[in-house]
Amino acid sequence: MAEHEVRMVVLSTDDLDESIKFYSETLGMPLKFRDESHFAALDGGSVTLALATRVDHPIHGRVVVGIRTADVDAAAQRIEQTGGAIVKGPYDDAHERRAVCYDNMGNGLVFYSPLSR
Repeated sequence: MAEHEVRMVVLSTDDLDESIKFYSETLGMPLKFRDESHFAALDGGSVTLALATRVDHPIHGRVVVGIRTADVDAAAQRIEQTGGAIVKGPYDDAHERRAVCYDNMGNGLVFYSPLSR
């Protein structure tokens, strides 16, 4: 694995059912996972397309790139040291360690690493 691997693009939605229908029917992306009415992951090939409402979206209203990394804390520190900003974290959620950030141009990034169980 590269030090930082783009694995997900998170889009905002206010109607998860309609968004799933659009990407499934229009682009033929199969649904991989759904979490109630606030998050869904679709198979975009090598990158997962995630659809999230305000409940689960890290920066609602913005496109956010999900980057898998072995060291979330170090990635967040580098972002902050080079002109970006930390929005939230680093922190542990139910499944992974995360840091929600902006790059130096204001684009949303989420660095994540699965937690050992």
